[in-house]
Amino acid sequence: MKTISATEFRHRFGEHLAQLNIEPMLVEKSGRPIAVVLSYRDYERLQMIEDAYWGQLAKAAEANGFLSAAESAQWIQEKLNETNRSQ
Repeated sequence: MKTISATEFRHRFGEHLAQLNIEPMLVEKSGRPIAVVLSYRDYERLQMIEDAYWGQLAKAAEANGFLSAAESAQWIQEKLNETNRSQ
């Protein structure tokens, strides 16, 4: 991953945008990392990986006795109904 200063990134923004198709860039300010800039394609790929990760965790939780989405919605509705009756 290429590292550049925030000033360099700002001054040559167009050129750096073109480079994002090759690799992400780490942007530093005063020698400290402040941002990672990546292409939209890479961002979408990371989103897909994250979605798959959370999906697997949800499936594992459900398999281990946690409530499914439908069961959770039903439980919430029951609690809301109980609250409304007691008011």
